Amino acid sequence: MGGADRSDRKRRQAAAEARLRAAGITPRRRGLGGSGLVLTIVAVVVIAAIVVGVVVTMNDKAADSAAAPTYPVVRTGAVIAAGQASAPVTVDIYEDYLCPYCERFETAYSDELTTALNAGQVKVNYHTISILDRASNPPGYSTRAANAAICAADAGIFPAYHAQLYAEQPAEGSAGFTTEELTAKGTALGAGPAFGECVAAQVNTGLIENATNTAAATPALQSNGKFGTPTIAVNGTKVDVNDTDWLQNAIRS
Repeated sequence: MGGADRSDRKRRQAAAEARLRAAGITPRRRGLGGSGLVLTIVAVVVIAAIVVGVVVTMNDKAADSAAAPTYPVVRTGAVIAAGQASAPVTVDIYEDYLCPYCERFETAYSDELTTALNAGQVKVNYHTISILDRASNPPGYSTRAANAAICAADAGIFPAYHAQLYAEQPAEGSAGFTTEELTAKGTALGAGPAFGECVAAQVNTGLIENATNTAAATPALQSNGKFGTPTIAVNGTKVDVNDTDWLQNAIRS
C-alpha cells in the first residue's frame, strides 16, 4: 500500500507541476519531497492572482467611473447638446449611426470626450445626420436610428443609447435594427412608453432631413466640396481627427 500511495503522490505532483509549467511557472523542490513546496507555490499563485484581480477590478471601476456619463443633455431640434453650457470648448459632432467611420470615432474618443464632459472642460453638440439611408437594405435605417436617438434624448437615456447604437452597429447593406428592436433597446435602458411611440411614429424625420441638408450645404464643414460623416468642429472650426491629440489640444488652448 505504501508503494501505491507514493506512486499516486508522484503522479499528482507531476500533474501539479505540469499545470504550473503551463502557467509559465518553474516548480522547484526543496525538502518535503517536493509536494509541500508545490502546494506553497500554488497557494502563492492563487493569492497573487486574487491580488491582481482586485487591482484590475479596482482600476476598471476607476476607469468606468471616470468615463461614466454624468453630464446634462438638452435637445434643440436635431441637435443634442451634452455637457455644461459654461464649458469653454464647444465640440460639434456630425454623425450617421450607420457610418462605420463614426463607429471608429466613437470607439477611439468616447471615453476621452465623456471625461472632458464630466469635468466641464467641453460641451458637445451631437448633430443627428442621415446621409446613408441608401446604404441599408431596405433603405432608411440611418433616419430610423437618428430619430430613435433624438427620442432617447427626450426620454433621458441618450448617453447610454448613443453608445449602444455604435457598440451594436449593423453593417452597411443590412436592414439595420427594426423599429421594434430600437424600441426594445431603449426600454431596457429605462425609457417609458412615450419613447416607443416616438420611435414608431418617426416624429423627428423632418428635423433630421433639414439638419442633414443644412450641414451638407455648409462650406466650413466640407472637404473638397463634399460633406461626410463623421465631421468634427471645435469652436466652429473643422478639425482633423486623424490627429489623436485634437481634443487635448483644444482643451489646452
